[in-house]
Amino acid sequence: MKKKKRRLRKRVFLILVLGLLALLFVRSEWMSHWLYPVHYREAIVSSADTYELDPHLVAAIIRVETNYKPEAVSRKGAVGIMQLMPDTANWAIKKGGFEDITAESVAKRPEAGIEIGSWYLGELNDQFEGSMVKVIAAYNAGPTTVNRWLSDGTWDGEIGTVDQIPYGETRHYVQRVIYYYNKYEELYPDFRVE
Repeated sequence: MKKKKRRLRKRVFLILVLGLLALLFVRSEWMSHWLYPVHYREAIVSSADTYELDPHLVAAIIRVETNYKPEAVSRKGAVGIMQLMPDTANWAIKKGGFEDITAESVAKRPEAGIEIGSWYLGELNDQFEGSMVKVIAAYNAGPTTVNRWLSDGTWDGEIGTVDQIPYGETRHYVQRVIYYYNKYEELYPDFRVE
């Protein structure tokens, strides 16, 4: 009798698992949103709007930098949800005139990190005349480095030639951000605060 009950439980469990898997495939949009979530939506949309950025780009950079974990600290010392180096954060705070944000708050408060990171992205966007690929590369390698690559012909700044970026880390960073940018654009076409 016990063996029959065990077999019945196993069958019921198997049917439930198969049903759940079938539901996931049928509801693949739900699964995609679960796999590619966007946290801190209000802060992302607000900052992107303020600095004339695409919120999908801000979300993609956050995804690649920290996967929405605001307490992350890189091996190189970058802090906050958008992983700014402390010197870059302090420079952005000073140049942007942010009186209520400090480098410490960038590291501890996701909204502050998104604000300063978005401001910096806006500066890069202006410097690189709206070229998203150059902006992404500069966010990772620094604008001086990207300008050097462009001026000496190492890289032409185009998406089709990302494989020519000499830093492997930056090359893969650009590819990953573009991947997530496209995913977020597909999954969240009307990116706004919900």
